[in-house]
Amino acid sequence: MKLKPLDDRVVVEIKEEENEKNIGGIIIPDTAKEKPQIGKIIAVGTEEELKKLVKVGDNVLYSKYGGDEFDIEGKKVKVISRSDILAVIE
Repeated sequence: MKLKPLDDRVVVEIKEEENEKNIGGIIIPDTAKEKPQIGKIIAVGTEEELKKLVKVGDNVLYSKYGGDEFDIEGKKVKVISRSDILAVIE
């Protein structure tokens, strides 16, 4: 399935973090961790101004509560608005 976002939206593949252990060796469950706010853009919307700012393949930092999360073909993706993109990571 291929997503094509409209207007000022982008589709971001969420970077998954591996299970982490703290210094004591205790595994921290996913429910206790904060969700990552970094992802890779896999599709860009139709707005011309947006296309000048970001492109497919860019890694971005996005707002913690912005957008909607979906599971597409076993990958976690998030559809976010241009205003939810905080920075492009270089």
